[in-house]
Amino acid sequence: MPTQAWGSPVVQPGPPDPPRKKNRTAVIAIVAAVAVVVAAGVTAVLVTNKDDSDQDAAKGGKKPSAAASSSTNAPSQGGGEDNPRASQTVKPVIPGWRTVTNPKRHDAFDVPAGWYVASPDTMNTFSKDGKPIISMTGPAYYKEDNCTVKDKKTGSTLSSPLAGAGTKGAQGAKSQAEAAKTEANNWLYAVFDQDQTGDYKYTTPQKFTSEYGIKGYSSSATVTGVKKTGKCSSDGKTFTVTYTDINGDWATWVLYAAKGVKNEVPDGTIKKIMSTLRPLKSGT
Repeated sequence: MPTQAWGSPVVQPGPPDPPRKKNRTAVIAIVAAVAVVVAAGVTAVLVTNKDDSDQDAAKGGKKPSAAASSSTNAPSQGGGEDNPRASQTVKPVIPGWRTVTNPKRHDAFDVPAGWYVASPDTMNTFSKDGKPIISMTGPAYYKEDNCTVKDKKTGSTLSSPLAGAGTKGAQGAKSQAEAAKTEANNWLYAVFDQDQTGDYKYTTPQKFTSEYGIKGYSSSATVTGVKKTGKCSSDGKTFTVTYTDINGDWATWVLYAAKGVKNEVPDGTIKKIMSTLRPLKSGT
């Protein structure tokens, strides 16, 4: 991955303004000196030692029902193959795959060997007009250097992954089914279509039970016809699972991916990743 970071940690502000028709900015950064840009070219900052935001902005200006509690995770450096702590000691349930763990949200899941696994306390936050609107922790990315662009302000080379996955809080939602559908919508908007130019389609939330004991509701959504404002812009798709973690809190697992592009992550692979979702005991 690129090693030049951009910007500084985002301080969580008050509730964001409703989405407006504005030119989107184009940056993702990891404070631990790793820069990444999302497929849609929107602002995002990955930081450590912070809680995933409860200030998610939904399409049409609606705010989701998912909220998060505070975090005391200690920061760590990087992740992936160079950081064996990224997946702790949890072994994959699919041979040859890699395990992603989130002690904060008490879940684990596996991704194919080619994915980059960040450290569990890494945060992936997407922003609009400089304000954070949605976040997840413990992320993993597919083809993190898929599309590269030059940042006009800094001259840094920034790169865009084809897909990302992680987990966020869902406390405050009226139901797990509602949370799963809302988050599928929110992540499409935040990652791929902040100008709201595309056509959104959703699935009805369905009961979800993994072979390993994660129970809740799942949903998926797509956005197509997104106006291309840069070479990294694309249509997108999201898959979510809202579940009850071992502490009794609600959380939502999210996977977002570029749609209609070369090397697109197949839906079958995404569902196979979802099937590995499992509880993670505290201290594992």
